[in-house]
Amino acid sequence: MAEKRMFSKQIIDSDAFLDMPLSTQALYFHLSMRADDDGFINNPKKIQRVVGASEDDLKLLIAKNFIIPFESGIVVIKHWRIHNYIQKDRYKPTVYTEEMKLLTLKGNNVYTMDTDRIQDVSELEAQNSIDKIKLDEISNNMSGKPDRADDRKAIISYLNQKTGKEFRANTKATTKLIEARLNDGYSVDDFKKVIDNKCAEWLGTEQEQYLRPETLFAPSHFESYLNQKPISKPISKPKSNQVSDNMKHHYSEEEWLELRRRAKE
Repeated sequence: MAEKRMFSKQIIDSDAFLDMPLSTQALYFHLSMRADDDGFINNPKKIQRVVGASEDDLKLLIAKNFIIPFESGIVVIKHWRIHNYIQKDRYKPTVYTEEMKLLTLKGNNVYTMDTDRIQDVSELEAQNSIDKIKLDEISNNMSGKPDRADDRKAIISYLNQKTGKEFRANTKATTKLIEARLNDGYSVDDFKKVIDNKCAEWLGTEQEQYLRPETLFAPSHFESYLNQKPISKPISKPKSNQVSDNMKHHYSEEEWLELRRRAKE
């Protein structure tokens, strides 16, 4: 790459250039000195900070069409070919070929953005994104991994219904526990049975605080909770004014009907 850079008075003596602040002009010179042999700079923001220029200086150079920015963060000196002519034996082509493809060189040796090519690239990128989504969907379907969000929601909803609590089905810890048990081969009904068994045993006791996903669905507990003999809650005759609908979630349907019957006696 050539070490020397030149500047055309046609550009730097123009009113458009001289009307800019001195800091903006200085940034332009520094960018040009550090450009490759095709006028591309891959670190314009770093150069801006090193020379003490502001972001506004960089934005002004873009707004005044002295440099052309790309989505990659690279910029190119718009009038590079007017400033510099590099002999073939010293010329090293830019490595930023994708950005170069988006430019056309007019007869006056000025870089301009090729809008047709930009549109083609944008459409291609959009199509690639669509294709990737489709491939991901196909891959997921072929992997045999079902979407278990509905299962998690059903399990936690049932737990909340039975305990009167408000656990969320989408937390990282709860999702991990439920997914692991489902992967072990357990069903949603198995989860409900575990919830029923422990609610029958713990509701109304000091152990009620452990009616939570991290206890019920833990690998060290789940199997034993699932297979334990159901414990029937003893039903004593309550006073009629002690039975209210907000107590219903503590009992099975049969227990609740029996409780209501006894309260009416």
